[in-house]
Amino acid sequence: MTSTADDSDLATVEDRLRQVGKVIRRSMLGAIPDGEPSQWLYAPMREYPSRPGKALRPALCMSAGRAFGADPDDLLGIAVAIELMHNAFLVHDDIADGSEMRRGRPTLAATYGVAAALNAGDGVAIVAGQVLRRATRRLDRDLADLVWAEFDTMALRTLEGQATEAGWQLDDVVDLGPEDYLNLIMHKTCWYTTIHPLRVGAIVGSRGTVDLGPLVRFGFHFGAAFQIRDDLLNLVGDQRTYGKEILGDLFEGKRTLPLMHLASVASEADRALVGDYLRRTRSQRSPELVATIRRLMDDYGSITFTSEYAEGILLVAEEYFEHAFADAQPGPDLDFLRALVPYVWARWR
Repeated sequence: MTSTADDSDLATVEDRLRQVGKVIRRSMLGAIPDGEPSQWLYAPMREYPSRPGKALRPALCMSAGRAFGADPDDLLGIAVAIELMHNAFLVHDDIADGSEMRRGRPTLAATYGVAAALNAGDGVAIVAGQVLRRATRRLDRDLADLVWAEFDTMALRTLEGQATEAGWQLDDVVDLGPEDYLNLIMHKTCWYTTIHPLRVGAIVGSRGTVDLGPLVRFGFHFGAAFQIRDDLLNLVGDQRTYGKEILGDLFEGKRTLPLMHLASVASEADRALVGDYLRRTRSQRSPELVATIRRLMDDYGSITFTSEYAEGILLVAEEYFEHAFADAQPGPDLDFLRALVPYVWARWR
């Protein structure tokens, strides 16, 4: 079992994330133009950045950077650029997945239509680059080049993951296991959610001298546990707290770890049912069929398997944490980063 944090520790993490979120949202909205055509472009662009999110990525970047000695003023713009790119990815994800809810409200595509949502996502990505360009002017050229290289790598790794997930659905790939899942989320989630924010913060703080290997190992395991928790919340969470469509992953046919487990252990008849469900489009997956797949996950222990699998990954993340931050400065930032590890498993949104 992973180590746990008491209620006061969790409340401290939540409070820190809220504080970071307020600063980052204000900065994101300040960076997005507010002219014409407002109703067709700039208003949609401001939608997701104005909705409170977890603010995990900027919090990781800023805390890791300060823990390695960075000037906070050198980190803010970089953290804002990361969160802007995250919001751009979300807009496009929601279009690709046909999602209906994002952060407790209708998605951009549901409100404005696909064309306007695509433009808004592209616009937010462009603004992310503008913000990063301004932020890296504070750094010397070599360090700025490192930061830009990290940003470009993060974006490409994320797109590779997105393409793999879409390809699995397009080619009706069913024979998948935990290693396939971990490879997917290494690219799709971990790189831009945990690995990149930690790496770029530490690079700025150490002036490019930090050993990145341990940070990648910690960031991967921490990010994997974060994503698996997200997958489970989509199956067992409360929609008002979670902020996204409960069972949305099942309606979309996403190859999550619980679904992979179900497909691998189900009887021949139930495996055929899962295969038929996966071959359908979202509009062809009825609520009754989705409820049946969800019930099979309970019957075959897929939820329990996934929970135990994630707890094992989180134990490894705890071990790697000390190696990743061996050269970091003790203090509130390091304490916050350490407290995030048990928090990621206790969260409900």
